[in-house]
Amino acid sequence: MVTTEMKHKVLAAIQHYRPNYTSDARMATALGISAAQLSTIKKGKIERVISDANWISIARKLNVQMGEQMEWLTAKTPVFAFIYSQLKWCQQNNQSGLLADKADIGKTYTARCYVRENKHAVYIDCSQVKTKQKLIRQIAREFGVNHTGRYADVYEDLVFFIRSIPTPLIILDEAGDLDYPAFLELKALWNATERGCGWYMMGADGLKRKIESNLERKKVGYAELFSRFGNKFQKISPDGKEAWSDFVKTQISAIAKANYTKADVRKICNSTGGSLRRIQIEIRKQKKQN
Repeated sequence: MVTTEMKHKVLAAIQHYRPNYTSDARMATALGISAAQLSTIKKGKIERVISDANWISIARKLNVQMGEQMEWLTAKTPVFAFIYSQLKWCQQNNQSGLLADKADIGKTYTARCYVRENKHAVYIDCSQVKTKQKLIRQIAREFGVNHTGRYADVYEDLVFFIRSIPTPLIILDEAGDLDYPAFLELKALWNATERGCGWYMMGADGLKRKIESNLERKKVGYAELFSRFGNKFQKISPDGKEAWSDFVKTQISAIAKANYTKADVRKICNSTGGSLRRIQIEIRKQKKQN
C-alpha cells in the first residue's frame, strides 16, 4: 500500500516537474492519468483519486524514492558529463547523435536524469516499444500528445506538436531492439521534423552491429538513417584492459563518494566487478557495517 507520506513525496515531484510540460493536460497524459485527476491531486486531495499502481508508476517516472530506499545522489562521472553535454547540444541545436558503447556505464541513468531536468525532452526505452506503432505512440505519450486514437492521427498530431514547440529532444535508448519497420518509421519522423527536433540514439555494442550489418547488406533505409544520425558511432569508454579498468574505477569512485563519504572504493570495485548497477547495494552494506 502506498502511504500518505509517499503520496506527498510524489505530489512534490509533480509540482517540481510541472514546468517541463506545456500544460496540465499534457503532463497528465505523460503520467498516465486524466487531467481531472491531476488537477485534483495538485490541490492536495491525494486520497482515492488514483490507484496505488498509478502512484508507483508516477514515482518511477519522476524518480521519487519510495519506502525506505536510500537517497541516491547523481555523480558527475565522465560518462554523465559526456552524454549530458551531448544531449544539451543536440537539443539546443536541433541536431542528432548516435552513441554505441558498452552496457552498464551509466548511459540510461544520464538520459533519464537529463529528461527530468530539461523541458521538451523525452526518453524512450525502445526495448519496451519495439514495433512501429508502439514506438510512435510512446513518443506521443511522453510529449503529452494523444496516443490512443487512430495511428495516422497520432502520427500527424505528434509531428504537428513537435514542430510547434521550441527545441524538442527525443532520446532513443536500447535502439538496437527496434524492429525493421520501426527503424523506417524513425526515418520518416526525422524527415517530418527536420531542423525542428533534436535526436539522440543510444545502445550497446548490439546497436552498432545491427546498423553495420544492415549497411553492408544495403538494406533499405539504414544508410539514410545512419546519415541522419551523423554517419558515425560515438564512444566514451576506452579500449584496452588497463585503460578500461582505470575508467571503471574512476566511475565507481565518483558515484560511491557522492553517496557515502566513508565508502571503501576498492572494496566496492571488487564486490561489484565493475557493475554500476550494484554500487547502491554495496554502499548500503557498508553503511550498515559502519
